[in-house]
Amino acid sequence: MSRYNKNTLLIILISTLLTTLLVINTTLVESRAPFACDPHNGLTRSQRFCRTNLPIHIRVRDLIGRLTLQEKIRLLVNNAAAVPRLGIEGYEWWSEALHGVSKTGPGVKFGGAFPGATSFPQVITTAASFNQSLWQHIGRVVSDEARAMYNGGMAGLTYWSPNVNVFRDPRWGRGQETPGEDPVVAGKYAAAYVQGLQGDGAGNRLKVAACCKHYTAYDLDNWNGVDRFHFNARVSKQDLADTYDVPFKACVTQGKVASVMCSYNQVNGKPTCADSDLLKGTIRGEWHLNGYIVSDCDSVGVLYDSQHYTSTPEAAAAITIKAGLDLDCGPFLAVHTEQAIKGGLLTEIDVDMALANTITVQMRLGMFDGEPSAQPYGRLGPRDVCTPAHKELALEAARQGIVLLKNSRQTLPLSVRRHRTVAVIGPNSDVTATMIGNYEGIPCGYTTPLQGISRYAKTIHQDGCINVHCMDKAQFGAAETAAQEADATVLIIGLDQSIEAEFRDRSSLLLPGHQQEFVSRVARASRGPVVLVLMSGGPIDLSFAKNDPRIGAIVWAGYPGQAGGAAIADVVFGATNPGGKLPMTWYPQSYLAKVPMTNMDMRADSRSGYPGRTYRFYNGPVVFPFGHGLSYTTFRHTLAQAPKQLLLTITSLNTTLSTTNSIKASHTNCDKLSIPVDVDVKNAGDMDGTHTLLVFSAPPAGKWSPNKQLIGFEKVHVLAGSEQRVRFNVDVCKHLSVVDQFGIRRIPMGDHSIHIGDELKHSFSLQANTAGD
Repeated sequence: MSRYNKNTLLIILISTLLTTLLVINTTLVESRAPFACDPHNGLTRSQRFCRTNLPIHIRVRDLIGRLTLQEKIRLLVNNAAAVPRLGIEGYEWWSEALHGVSKTGPGVKFGGAFPGATSFPQVITTAASFNQSLWQHIGRVVSDEARAMYNGGMAGLTYWSPNVNVFRDPRWGRGQETPGEDPVVAGKYAAAYVQGLQGDGAGNRLKVAACCKHYTAYDLDNWNGVDRFHFNARVSKQDLADTYDVPFKACVTQGKVASVMCSYNQVNGKPTCADSDLLKGTIRGEWHLNGYIVSDCDSVGVLYDSQHYTSTPEAAAAITIKAGLDLDCGPFLAVHTEQAIKGGLLTEIDVDMALANTITVQMRLGMFDGEPSAQPYGRLGPRDVCTPAHKELALEAARQGIVLLKNSRQTLPLSVRRHRTVAVIGPNSDVTATMIGNYEGIPCGYTTPLQGISRYAKTIHQDGCINVHCMDKAQFGAAETAAQEADATVLIIGLDQSIEAEFRDRSSLLLPGHQQEFVSRVARASRGPVVLVLMSGGPIDLSFAKNDPRIGAIVWAGYPGQAGGAAIADVVFGATNPGGKLPMTWYPQSYLAKVPMTNMDMRADSRSGYPGRTYRFYNGPVVFPFGHGLSYTTFRHTLAQAPKQLLLTITSLNTTLSTTNSIKASHTNCDKLSIPVDVDVKNAGDMDGTHTLLVFSAPPAGKWSPNKQLIGFEKVHVLAGSEQRVRFNVDVCKHLSVVDQFGIRRIPMGDHSIHIGDELKHSFSLQANTAGD
């Protein structure tokens, strides 16, 4: 047989195989039975709640009216029971998608046609990109894969992500899940990621339903004998309004999230899931949540069993539902709600109101619209998971999130010509699962740092430490020998989930075990330049490495996801010019002695010696500040346009300047108060680069917080030698206001300043003017 014929047969064989796979894939997608309103079920297809041409609220009311009390109660929990007589399947509400479809929670199963899903970098790493379009793009990809898995019967449509709590304390084990310490960044991340997950919202429809958690003032898991199940967070109205609530407000009002999760802890003596002021008053009343409120798992049981907030379980069920809780992650409401109603603590109407919120979300998801494959996103299947484009996005996200902390004498990037042999050393040098952090799924595949660097150079590999705890020095000598033999040394160290995780807060900011000694010894032994790469979610006191001249460069990779090793290698060898910025302050170890995790105050108190928290309120020494991040090129900022004076019109006749020389933001016309600020960004180096422009404001001197606060950020790619102009619109009411001790937002009069990065500052005068003057 000729070669031509063999090739032809091979092409035919491949084509046939692909066609067969496509048919199998289509069958898998179409095989999911309708959740409800099956067009083949004559008993239910004509029911009023199944009629897609009716408004959703009419359909919801009809369905609730058909349910018995017992059926209603079994729908109040995450593993909602089926209602066979109405053709409704059971549903598991609990699925997670923090940075990819997750295996955490019972709603997702991997296997068969869905062996894995794209695992993006942990949120703290992605936040370091300061790239809102990237955050939204990741959300779109994650929801594509989630919908595909739902169509294949392997996942739900309600995902309890993202975590938008403020990373207040550097010891918090779950800080890695958050977008960092700044409430504005956390809020913008929340809105962007939620919009990516939920789709464009056309017709009030949802692609998947996201959930912003954990509301509110939750950022302690298990520290010094205090755990999240018993902790009462004492929070001032001021801190609640200008820090803790900010990301959640943005998530609801800008992101239009379909759900908010209340937390385990109490706030000022009340469990959050039983606080009607927080749930009904703020989330639903003030912010107008279009969705449902869910408890963190077993929170309702916790407030009765652990916090002893109520004297009976029935009272706990009643107080949470009446406060505005719609869904219980856990069995508590299914067990105790009926007796609460019989005892007169609760009414069936209260239950109906909760169900109206959850069922409305299910209808917005199309779960009551019959055949899944005939709906939007109904054709997504296995071919839409772990695609080449999705894998490339995971790699690009890791590249953008990597932060260059130190680069003495232009140690980086390494050269493939001069550094042909590289010693790759350290307990995180060839890890896989460490790179994806917690709330992880099963990734499409891994590229470890060793594998990534091996694409650029010959490698000599030594772990040096058995694991990140590094309690044994037996392998130090072999690591030192490897460093002596190589042209360059890349040390990859840090933390993992055995050090920081949910219910595992840290007690120290230092490297675990003997890692510091290990790094110093290898650096002394190295023949060539030394690059230190850290994997961690929280900050680490690296003062020793920052001040060690033998360590030429320090790179923070966070937990960089499935492609993390490739991204690290691309940065180390200069294929990628790093542009990430730290989304949290890196404090020295000495900071911890002054700040118990249980102290929720953000502002410093000179009387007690309390130093304050985050860059907004802390003025003490740092290892690396919030927003720090170097590049292989040099960027310069020039202010092209900004006002020197602004008159603020007072619209309320009853308003006068207070003793603090300020007015309430609600007493002026905020819609017309936007100031354009133009900044020219010049790339003065010889390498193209992407720059994150951070813009801060600082109020007039006085009783207001003396520190600057972030008001905006922009990612801009600038070619070597070129310049780009970036415009920021400064909203006076939002960006130049401060929150007073009563939780009221005020605009101070006087000299305000705008800070562009660290080096550029512009001051202008803001004065009040009564309407008609």
